[in-house]
Amino acid sequence: MRSRRSLTAVLVSVFVLAFMPPTTAVAAPLAPTHYVALGDSYTSGPLIPFQRLDQIGCLRSTNNYPSVVARRLGHTVLTDVSCAGADTTDMTQRQELAIGYNPPQFDALRPDTDLVTIGIGGNNYSVFGSAIDTCPALRESDPTGSPCREHFTVDGVDTLKAAIERTRDDVEEVLVGIRQRSPEATILLIGYPRIAPPHGTCPDILPFADGDYAWLNDIEETLNAALATAATNSGTGTTFIDTYPASLGHDACSDHAWIQGKTLNPIGAAHYHPNRWGMEGVAEVILDHLGDRSR
Repeated sequence: MRSRRSLTAVLVSVFVLAFMPPTTAVAAPLAPTHYVALGDSYTSGPLIPFQRLDQIGCLRSTNNYPSVVARRLGHTVLTDVSCAGADTTDMTQRQELAIGYNPPQFDALRPDTDLVTIGIGGNNYSVFGSAIDTCPALRESDPTGSPCREHFTVDGVDTLKAAIERTRDDVEEVLVGIRQRSPEATILLIGYPRIAPPHGTCPDILPFADGDYAWLNDIEETLNAALATAATNSGTGTTFIDTYPASLGHDACSDHAWIQGKTLNPIGAAHYHPNRWGMEGVAEVILDHLGDRSR
C-alpha cells in the first residue's frame, strides 16, 4: 500500500536475500489442495524475512500470510503471485517492476484451484500512497490540526474517499474474474489491518498531524467497507475477511505493532507495511474463518 511503483525501486536497493525451508505441518481436515494468493504489498510482505527469489521485484516473503496459512493447513500447494505495487489492473496485465516484470496474477488460477485469497485495492488511484507521501510533510504546518484531511478535501468532497468508490467497482470486476477462472474455489477478499491507533498519537513513529489520525482511520475503514460491499455485490460467493478488528492494539504506535512505522527496516518490514507479527495476525483471522467453515 503505497505509491504504485516508486516504493518497489527503493526497497530493491536494500533487499536482503535468504532462504527458509518450509516447516512441517500437521494435515488439517478439508484442507485445500491448491491455494492461489493474489494481492499487493500487504500480501507479499516486503522485507519480511525471508524474501523469495521469484520475482525479486515483487518482494514476496516466505513468512507472509499466504505462506503461514498454507503451512498451517497442511497438504496445500501454495502458488503465491502477490506483488508489491500491484493494483487491480495487474490481475490481467503484466506488472512492470524495477527488475523485470510479474506476469498477470490471474495466470496462476486454474479450474481446480480450491482456495483463493486476494488482498487488493489500496494502490488503486494511489489512495494510500497519496496519504503516506503527503501527510507527514504537512504535519509541521498544523501539528495539532488536520492539514492532510483539508488537503484532500476539494469543494467539500474528500477526494480519497471518492477514489475508494471507484475502487469498489474495480474489485468487484476482479472477483468476477476469479470465479470465472476458478469456479469451485473458496474466495476470500482480505481487508487491511489498522495503521493508526483509535486514540492518541506517536509522531516519532507515525508522523501525521494529531487530527489526521482519526482521518486516516476513517480512510481505512472506508476502504474496508468498500471491499466488504464488493464481496457482497460481486455475486461470486466471496467472503470478506475483516482484519481491522483483530488489529486493534497492534497499530504502528503500539508495543506489539503489526505495522512498521515511518522508518524502513531492511531486515524486518517496509515502512507503513505489515511486519511478520502482522502477517501472522492476518493469517490467524483467515484460519479462524476456514476452521469455522469446516465445522
